[in-house]
Amino acid sequence: MSDAAGILGRALVLGDEGDWEAMALLLADGLEADPDDPYLLCWLGVAERELGNEGAAYERFKQTLAQRPDDPHLLATAGAGLAAFDDPEAESALRTAAILAPEVAATRLAYGAHLSREGYLDDALKELEAAAELDPADGVVSTERGVAFALAGKLDEAVDAFEEAARLTQDDGWPRVLSGLVLIESARLEEGAGELVNGARLRPDDVEAQLLAALAAAAIGWDDLAVEMIERARQIATGLDAATVEEADDRILEGPDAARRFLLDSVAPGALRDRLMARP
Repeated sequence: MSDAAGILGRALVLGDEGDWEAMALLLADGLEADPDDPYLLCWLGVAERELGNEGAAYERFKQTLAQRPDDPHLLATAGAGLAAFDDPEAESALRTAAILAPEVAATRLAYGAHLSREGYLDDALKELEAAAELDPADGVVSTERGVAFALAGKLDEAVDAFEEAARLTQDDGWPRVLSGLVLIESARLEEGAGELVNGARLRPDDVEAQLLAALAAAAIGWDDLAVEMIERARQIATGLDAATVEEADDRILEGPDAARRFLLDSVAPGALRDRLMARP
């Protein structure tokens, strides 16, 4: 085993444990001896992204592709990393990964997720359906199918896909929040409120999710839940988020009609749009 392979193996264990800082330090040390190794570069990009160092992550993903790797997993990972920055090089890397490894769900998922955000929804759904056939137990695939359906205006299909994702990943509130927002967009307010409350509970650090849940609960008369969720939002909100929480609280105190108007006219549409465009 080469030094780079050994370092990468230890780094991936650290990543599995969620110790991104130690992973980044180990990979950076490895790059001092082998600065052009695409595997070390790519996974350092992943670690930097998880640490919130977006600029550093972007540079590592660019450096990865500059080595012209032919490993589809590297291409998919680096391509997805660049896609988050709207880098035009992302599309080529993701498409190549899917062509090189059409039997790998992760490559089809990454390419399909990119295509949906770029507006190529029919092609995106073809890639995502292929990924679902390859790995039907992957909740991220189901979530991304839901995103593509929602962007295509197929709201019932989107809800079904998000519900499947929630079943597959019961500790992940992201698809539940998306499901709740799509249900609200479909005028299914009570169902949407239930999904938003469940999703917000699973995402305790997500201010917006608590806020959406509070407004939806208030809009249908779930007063105790509305109070609980707005307090959860207040406890973690800072800056502009705190101001929005206070405005939402004012609307909740005014009654269900005011809460409903604020939710439907001011908060939910932007939240749905932003969350659908957030890349996996």
